[in-house]
Amino acid sequence: MTNKAELEPIDAEIVDAEIVDEPLLAPDEEGVYEGIPDHVYHGDTNSLSSSGARKILSTNPAKFRYGQLNNRKPTKAFDLGHAAHTLVLGEGPELREIPEKVLASNGAVSTKEAKTFIAEARAAGAVPLKPDEYKQVHEMADQLRAHPLASLLFTSGAAELSLYHRDRETGVMIRTRPDWLPDRKSGRLLITDYKTAVDAGPKAFRKSMFDYGYFQQHPWYVDAVAELGIDDDPAFLFVVQEKTAPYQVVIHEIDAEDVELGRQLNRQAIDLFAQCQQSGHWPGPPAQVHRASLSGWARNEIEETLQ
Repeated sequence: MTNKAELEPIDAEIVDAEIVDEPLLAPDEEGVYEGIPDHVYHGDTNSLSSSGARKILSTNPAKFRYGQLNNRKPTKAFDLGHAAHTLVLGEGPELREIPEKVLASNGAVSTKEAKTFIAEARAAGAVPLKPDEYKQVHEMADQLRAHPLASLLFTSGAAELSLYHRDRETGVMIRTRPDWLPDRKSGRLLITDYKTAVDAGPKAFRKSMFDYGYFQQHPWYVDAVAELGIDDDPAFLFVVQEKTAPYQVVIHEIDAEDVELGRQLNRQAIDLFAQCQQSGHWPGPPAQVHRASLSGWARNEIEETLQ
């Protein structure tokens, strides 16, 4: 019995990873892989992902490491986004509609039957959705497929391939999982990332771009594709869809100057991860007293009240 699937990087063809008796282990060789389960990909503590790079800089290495070693619990927002991804990309967990008869009279999942259904679905790796949520994500997918441009971005390619390469400066293994990697044809390769949001418009996206580090995600993905020799100058688009009717879709591309800022932050994150990995020390906040002061707007509010 072996405890690791015989995974080979993809060359001309994509071959499903063979999953044997025991859970698949993350690859330790560079390449493009298909069939790596979510829990293996996201549970890999020996490599650094785009979200991990943002986390280690926005918090501290200790909090980042704790998150690496403790699996995230699904939330309702996560369930909806995951379900929408499954329908749009054609890749992901099974969606299970919670029977309306097991819901409470107010539609809540508070009954014993509903909780049992949810627990069994999660144990099977499925995403449980209430009837209105199940209808919602299907309507979202239908709306995206009707979009004249977005619908074309998710054809002729593969969803959620896992890309692994070693950072040239530190030797750290970098992992990347694009939502959609199109087949290599003539012209520039176009990587697409699908996101759901309350507001998909340009103003809201500019805020999300900073809040969620999308300007770091962009260079992380295109650099991985370039490092693996898939394309030397790939483009990257964000397809953002609103989670409420009429489920509008807006496509965004980040300015080159902002992408370069993201690339510089990624470099810091990789270097910090490498340092912690080599030393075995994942520091938390510095042991010092921080001086706190009211913000300017708060001080103005108080001074107006005192007048």
